[in-house]
Amino acid sequence: MIDVATLSVIRRWALREQLSIREIARRTGLSRNTIRKYLRAGEAEPHYAKRVSPSKLDPFALKLAGWLKTEAGRSRKLRRTVKQMHADLQALGYPGSYNRVAAFARLWHEQRLVAQQTTGRGTFVPLAFGPGEAFQFDWSEDWAVIAGVRTKLQVAHFKLSHSRAFYLRAYLLQTHEMLFDAHNHAFAVLGGVPRRGIYDNMRTAVDRVRRGKERDVNARFAAMVSHFLFEAEFCNPASGWEKGQVEKNVRDARHRLWQVVSPFPSLPDLNAWLQERCVALWHEIEHGRLPGTVADVWAQERAALMPVPRPFDGFVEHTKRVSPTCLIHFERNRYSVPASYANRPVSLRVYAARLVVVAEGQVICEHQRIIERNHHGAGQTVYDWRHYLAVLQRKPGALRNGAPFLELPAAFKRLQANLLKQPGGDREMVEILALVLHHDEQAVLVGAD
Repeated sequence: MIDVATLSVIRRWALREQLSIREIARRTGLSRNTIRKYLRAGEAEPHYAKRVSPSKLDPFALKLAGWLKTEAGRSRKLRRTVKQMHADLQALGYPGSYNRVAAFARLWHEQRLVAQQTTGRGTFVPLAFGPGEAFQFDWSEDWAVIAGVRTKLQVAHFKLSHSRAFYLRAYLLQTHEMLFDAHNHAFAVLGGVPRRGIYDNMRTAVDRVRRGKERDVNARFAAMVSHFLFEAEFCNPASGWEKGQVEKNVRDARHRLWQVVSPFPSLPDLNAWLQERCVALWHEIEHGRLPGTVADVWAQERAALMPVPRPFDGFVEHTKRVSPTCLIHFERNRYSVPASYANRPVSLRVYAARLVVVAEGQVICEHQRIIERNHHGAGQTVYDWRHYLAVLQRKPGALRNGAPFLELPAAFKRLQANLLKQPGGDREMVEILALVLHHDEQAVLVGAD
């Protein structure tokens, strides 16, 4: 079984560089049949059971890291040794060896030294990029008035390193599904995919920073990279100059965009304006190093970009158990699912703007995602009254006060008001609503009206 990184390299060699199966087999040491199997499947991410190797130190890692940070601020004479910290951990119930604690301490000190590195500060090497060679990515926090409320936004910035064409897209959160959605939109607007992507060590991409350029890359991020066939490159810690173009773009955008942004009724309206304004600015800004505007150089660079494949299916999956009231909980909100799945486990696929519920490999329902920045309320409940029709057939009395049925279409509400005045009106109304399970809802609505 091959890992995600190897599969990504194989896909780039075969699909971007057009190397033969024989040559790829020679380079990787894998059999030609194995390479053909993965290329034929067309998958960007190998599927295999996750290997979990827990350490006895894991439950105590935060405690030990806190101790190391505290001791680092003390004088050498007052610091506890690693042996003393090992003994203190044992007193708290740690059953593992001293060597494991010592290894953790060495890694912690190495990462601290990298973060505090000051050699060469203020001295930089100018960078030059060829057409289609690379793009740079970064997040920023900015503010805009959305639906009358001043809202903090997480803004994704993309910039082609050669032409300096840039793209911005705003979100309410800085999460994996937002990152994937931003890449789908950015490559479509920029007209293709460069060979490399340059990132900092953001938590949505890097699970762990190791020595030098080694990184433990998040599996879903690696799958996206493999899908788009580019190579992800991560900056050294505290080395923002390695992606200085997009860092500058974050600063410039505050003057060019955010200081003049008008209120918008919704986030999609703001993003439509951002896209339109970015493309307009390409035609207004001189490139600086090459003749013409950013748009002129981008028009030449576009031929060197790989054509954009289909959008990456950028969801994050969670396992949920449906409550007896046919609801699943996510981010303090509740969403209904069909009654036949009550008290059963389902998969929740979280996208940037929607939630998809899957059971037994089939999509069973979908909702628009609610994102609230206020963490003090009780959250919202989103019902689809159709999900409760099977229950209603057994309990027609629930129609009168059932919360999901407060959102019935106006034609059904008028009919319900008339029928409830008659004996047996509840059951008759339920029989009419049940027609929606087998017939077109609009046709039923017309008949009810």
